Amino acid sequence: MNKIIILCALVASVAGCDNPKNTLSYTPEMASFSNEFDFDPLRGPVKDFSQTLINEKGEVVKRVVGLISEQGCFNELEFHDLENNTGATLVLDANYYLDAITREKRVKLQGKCQLAELPSVAITYETDDKGFVVAAHGEATSIVYNYDADGYPLGKVTKAKNDTLAIKAKSGSDNKKKLDYTSESTLNGKSIALVKQTCDYDGYFNPLECVLNITDKSVKPPKVESFTIKNSINYY
Repeated sequence: MNKIIILCALVASVAGCDNPKNTLSYTPEMASFSNEFDFDPLRGPVKDFSQTLINEKGEVVKRVVGLISEQGCFNELEFHDLENNTGATLVLDANYYLDAITREKRVKLQGKCQLAELPSVAITYETDDKGFVVAAHGEATSIVYNYDADGYPLGKVTKAKNDTLAIKAKSGSDNKKKLDYTSESTLNGKSIALVKQTCDYDGYFNPLECVLNITDKSVKPPKVESFTIKNSINYY
């Protein structure tokens, strides 16, 4: 037993001796859903979480709540856009996510619990051999998704008719702090927005609270807005 403890101490920085708190990768489901539904991805054995976006006035702007199974599937996703007074709750039912109120089939799934199709808008998803969603196709729209070696989303390129919207993100040098990032959005090659985020982290290297600064370059002079993101995360 002592030899095992010593060995773990020697190689903890590399392998972690199966300690889940040293797992830095993201599951295909977490990465792909965060990409599609616009929330910060999390790693580790997450049981449930909430992410709340707060503006400079202290007002809640948006909120996302997720319930996740031990297998890493989203059992429920809840969205609130308080600025526009809209929201929705998706609940897992076999190989679909249903609208919790209307019971409409909103999202079709593939494999264990990965995105396959949005039936109402005829969007279909493609996955790579690791299970990550790497592309989506519709009648007049195509999307390509990008990830780093740990599965962290690095943005996407959306093409619709004659327009191309590209979002490219870059994390800092600390591999544990993926959510400390900068990103640039371009429309047809012209920069329209810059984003910078910095966070405080928990033991799983997930963000507890973040400061998000967005520079809107599509207006003159450019408009800068600051937000706080408060996260609540429970683990198995």
